[in-house]
Amino acid sequence: MGKITGFLEIERQDRTYKPAADRIRHFDEFVIPLSGDQVISQAARCMDCGIPYCHNGCPVNNQIPDWNDLVYNEDWEEACRNLHSTNNFPEFTGRICPAPCEESCTLNLEDIPVTIKTIECAIVDRGWEQGWIRPQPPTRKSGKRVAIVGAGPAGLASAQQLARAGHEVHVFEKHAKPGGLLAYGIPDFKMDKKLIDQRVGQMQEEGVSFHCNTHIGVDKSALDLEAEFDAILLSGGSEKPRDLPVEGRDLSGVHFAMDFLTQQNRKNAGEPVGDVRPITATDKKVVVIGGGDTGSDCIGTSFRQGAISVAQLEIMPMPPEHENKALVWPHWPQKFRISSSQAEGAERQFSIMTERFSGSNGQLEHLHCVRVDDKFQKIEGTEFTIDADIAFLAMGFVHPVHENMIDSLGLELTDRGEVRADELNYMSSRDKFFSAGDMRRGQSLVVWAIREGRQAAHAIDKFLMGTSDLPR
Repeated sequence: MGKITGFLEIERQDRTYKPAADRIRHFDEFVIPLSGDQVISQAARCMDCGIPYCHNGCPVNNQIPDWNDLVYNEDWEEACRNLHSTNNFPEFTGRICPAPCEESCTLNLEDIPVTIKTIECAIVDRGWEQGWIRPQPPTRKSGKRVAIVGAGPAGLASAQQLARAGHEVHVFEKHAKPGGLLAYGIPDFKMDKKLIDQRVGQMQEEGVSFHCNTHIGVDKSALDLEAEFDAILLSGGSEKPRDLPVEGRDLSGVHFAMDFLTQQNRKNAGEPVGDVRPITATDKKVVVIGGGDTGSDCIGTSFRQGAISVAQLEIMPMPPEHENKALVWPHWPQKFRISSSQAEGAERQFSIMTERFSGSNGQLEHLHCVRVDDKFQKIEGTEFTIDADIAFLAMGFVHPVHENMIDSLGLELTDRGEVRADELNYMSSRDKFFSAGDMRRGQSLVVWAIREGRQAAHAIDKFLMGTSDLPR
């Protein structure tokens, strides 16, 4: 694929970032894209490796060698069509996916994988610029009505697929705008929310109806949906945050990460933050507990708000700088990574457990921590204190919110608390009700949500019509 000897002749070149000192002054995207010629050269590096492990590394099974070859031959429009045949929203994944496909690339055995994510983003961005991405309304209607609860990436992907299959699709979203955590959790500097708006516009022209500010189970009963629709997909995400129930947890200044991130995104969008106390890192010493993507988002947002300092604590041990390729390739490796936000100046510490918070007059002032071994057992004599004005709990999510909708339906849950549904038919324990995305599989990547939404659409279409031409 690409140029037969391209991987021997052309060095890996990826997108770069604007300087940290400049980008922390605003919430705009700061990635500097490659030129068209540079993207073509990078696509030429895709080698004829025999077995393209990148297919399996990518949850939506993108046909990566095919569109690399098309870009190399400068058939950008066909590359755009091919890319969309497996991924409804490549402009999302081209910005925020951690690119497991690149870890699976054969060239990654030499630590020089093809810049798949960058090429993907270049294809779809050019597709929008050139007008190749257009609404695809169905040629005929099925007469079936489908309700989708939750307008995150799983719900949006499923809605688009089902609308194109001819069904009448209604998406119910509790927030003011569609997008789920894409819109309200991921900071604008990682993904401009105009990208969501243009996709929603496309979907509306394809026949999808959006009902925002409608919280199913609160504003509208889930049982009403059962009576009004032929099938219902629950794709509301995994929103119950993991808490840290230690002494001092109730002090002012200790917050869940998502409360902080959501407030800033609402401000950027010009939305009211509601009747909640504003959370701001301005002129404060910030500590982020949790080393994942959400923690990194808190770091970047804190710096942009004008934090004095930011420290990130992770209970896990520091991973190795380089993985053992022979042991883990082509699978996703655990290795030391530095996110763009962490590179903006955060102090990172590993193998740290927070034992309690303390302060005065109800306000957080200190975190009391201890170092732990690989089995998370405290190491005596390693206790220390960190000064902090504000702390964000970014330790992940445990399961979907059960109150209201899920409880009212009496759905069977997994041992972890997700809605039980298999990966073949995606149907829950209640007839007509399906589940996909984080609500079914637990917290995961946007690309996994898109995959689940597409597969659930196939299952729902087959349930309604007896057969389905939608891809899985």
